Amino acid sequence: MKIEEQITVAALAAVKELYGTEVPEKMIQLQKTRSDFEGNLTLVTFPLLKTSRKKPEDTAQDLGEYLKKNCKAVADFNVVKGFLNLVIAQSAWTGLLNDINADEKFGEKHVTDESPLVMIEYSSPNTNKPLHLGHVRNNLLGWSLAQIMEANGNKVVKTNIVNDRGIHICKSMLAWQKWGNGITPEQAGKKGDHLVGDFYVLFDKHLKEECKQLQEQYEKESLTADEAKAKAEHEAPLMKEAHDMLVKWEANDPEIRGLWEMMNSWVYAGFDETYKAMGVGFDKIYYESSTYLAGKKKVEEGLEKGLFIRKEDNSVWADLTDEGLDQKLLLRKDGTSVYMTQDIGTAEMRFNDYPIDKMIYVVGNEQNYHFQVLSILLDRLGFKWGKDLVHFSYGMVELPNGKMKSREGTVVDADDLVASMIENAKSLSEDKVNKLEGITEEEKNEIARIVGMGALKYFILKVDARKNMLFNPEESIDFNGNTGPFIQYTYARIRSILRKAEAQNITLPALLNDDAPLNDKEIALIQKLNDFGAAVAQAGIDYSPSGIANYCYELTKEFNQFYHDYSILNADTEAEKITRLVIAKNVAKVIKNGMALLGIEVPERM
Repeated sequence: MKIEEQITVAALAAVKELYGTEVPEKMIQLQKTRSDFEGNLTLVTFPLLKTSRKKPEDTAQDLGEYLKKNCKAVADFNVVKGFLNLVIAQSAWTGLLNDINADEKFGEKHVTDESPLVMIEYSSPNTNKPLHLGHVRNNLLGWSLAQIMEANGNKVVKTNIVNDRGIHICKSMLAWQKWGNGITPEQAGKKGDHLVGDFYVLFDKHLKEECKQLQEQYEKESLTADEAKAKAEHEAPLMKEAHDMLVKWEANDPEIRGLWEMMNSWVYAGFDETYKAMGVGFDKIYYESSTYLAGKKKVEEGLEKGLFIRKEDNSVWADLTDEGLDQKLLLRKDGTSVYMTQDIGTAEMRFNDYPIDKMIYVVGNEQNYHFQVLSILLDRLGFKWGKDLVHFSYGMVELPNGKMKSREGTVVDADDLVASMIENAKSLSEDKVNKLEGITEEEKNEIARIVGMGALKYFILKVDARKNMLFNPEESIDFNGNTGPFIQYTYARIRSILRKAEAQNITLPALLNDDAPLNDKEIALIQKLNDFGAAVAQAGIDYSPSGIANYCYELTKEFNQFYHDYSILNADTEAEKITRLVIAKNVAKVIKNGMALLGIEVPERM
């Protein structure tokens, strides 16, 4: 039983025996003792004063005396006003360390057949361009959230919805038809998503030239500049051709569908490379080319049930005025769908595929209103999780100007960012890595990949997801301070110590004796290790990877202070050496498991 649980049980018994009343467990409030007072845990007596009918100091004194006598975990106590500061017995700390040591996944809950199923949607790319910096934050948040929800005992399905249809897709296809000369990614020596993205940019370039010429012509015909511009954009032959292509696509024209499938396959191959480099993936991928039809069908069903209204122009709407909102378009007058319709269709397909208990959408905060409406509509349509769907809303991420060139001058390409981070890690860690004995070039490159990606992921995930952020590549890869490489380096240092211990034929026991020596800093480390479970639970409640990142940093910082003050392998006694090695081993374990919840690897050597 954990120390907190032992004290809680004993405190409940104390209240019953001392004051003749049983109180609920929530009234026993324990917290860490402030650093300027003696003790490890503090029991707050104020919730118990109505029961004790005594002053706070007297109540604390009563409980302290009872706990010291009847709870093995309590060695001593002191009272400061209404706060009962408890000094935990050394044997209790040793027992807790033994419990931590015995559990490879300490602090995490096991998933069972009865566990609720949580589906998490993230990524949501378009097939007309490669992934960019915004997608990087989205994917890292989504993947980490999936690990955190699983660590909280949930079954998790990671899912992606790919926007693979629409006018923007046709723009790339038309440009390839007109100016591609049959080129393929292999012939171009490019990833497929980048090649298709180039044609999307090319379309826009030609369209602007067309519109400029038409605008000049219309202005000569006595139209104002604004009128001429609007007419040019409406009459531009390229846009008309793109719309014609979209109509053919919707009509299942075999030539257009064939071109669409070919170019999308190039993009998917490119996406897969980027996802692999980022260390993320999915259990199920849905495509809007399939879900929009399911959405239209579901809206029609809702219309028949009187959930929606059809207006005179044949368009279909949801009236949300009773919810304090406005009316929301679901089907245009020509019967075509909107994004809301597609999300309804995707929900229908997912609900048929999985027994979903909770649905989490990882989507930027510009879509807050969209998901507020979607939740209401899904609830009306009978999805049991609709009302409680979670929109994991996050802010924008940007780079300082001039830090890194983007492929198109307006967005930062994900592949460029990843490659740059790994290259930076390689150059900055070269001196450290070169000191490692017998290291191969392949191992150097792998360490650079782990450190570079760790720097990128940690810097993004340590920030509260709801906030906009500035990603600074140089700051992220610092080996000091609140960074991924700082934590990774500490892990590698501990692993080095453990290898040296193994080389000295030191065997660590499965259980330490109750009288194993512990100083204040070692006790603080054990207490910090014990906090991991609470950090995991809170991160699951708050949907907050940043909570895990900050815990990993605090644990690392505390270990480094301990390591600065005390030798491990050159401890004064054999018992101290063994105890410190067991503590170090478990710090490394919790760092590794905590960083894994962020999707970050830790190198064995660095």
